[in-house]
Amino acid sequence: MSGHSKFANIKHKKEKNDAAKGKIFTIIGREIAVAVKEGGPDPNNNFKLATVIAKAKANNMPNDTIDRGIKKAAGEGSGVNYEYVTYEGYGPGGTAIIVDALTDNKNRTAANVRSAFTKGGGNVGTQGCVSYMFDKKGQIIIDKEECEMSEDDVMMLALDSGAEDFAAEDDSYEVLTEPKEETLEAVRKALENAKIPMVSAEITMIPQNYVELTDEEAIKGLQKTLDMLDDDDDVQAVYHNWDE
Repeated sequence: MSGHSKFANIKHKKEKNDAAKGKIFTIIGREIAVAVKEGGPDPNNNFKLATVIAKAKANNMPNDTIDRGIKKAAGEGSGVNYEYVTYEGYGPGGTAIIVDALTDNKNRTAANVRSAFTKGGGNVGTQGCVSYMFDKKGQIIIDKEECEMSEDDVMMLALDSGAEDFAAEDDSYEVLTEPKEETLEAVRKALENAKIPMVSAEITMIPQNYVELTDEEAIKGLQKTLDMLDDDDDVQAVYHNWDE
């Protein structure tokens, strides 16, 4: 993982989100609604909801906002129905991009995603065209500066609670689990009980290899695509193999 600090990317995204906190709260609110409808309002019995709540807290969403979202989703006839959709495609220079979205209008979302790819000089492909280049994993990121426990102790705790792998970066620890919400939640909870502060805990797609871009036009095009996707409220997550 050397040279590909997920934490650096998270900090960059968080800074952008801090300038538009309403957007990230809207995105997380949709995830809470779906999680509650699928598994109920009790995070102790709903792994997906527990994971979303952890994500909400990592993004400084107030507890009363989280609680209101859960209660609203648990109520009768609680608003809009959202569904998950995934798009795959290619950016400039052969970069691979996966887009996860949560939408109440698939036609709108598909048009917006296609536009983002096209305007950046790429194209949307068929399902499976690039996902084979990624490994689906549970991933927890810990800020080294905020963690008082030693590296060895954090590693042993993570592995003993079900993690598959542990890596130390310059600024963070990365914990990987199998891509099951139950496993990710078990490891997250063990770390939380040990008072270890986490930057993120989520199911993610990790590139098997990274693509380096040297052409300035390709870099500008890919950045345009990523910025347009980031600005789309329907888009929940974007994964790519660009070596930034």
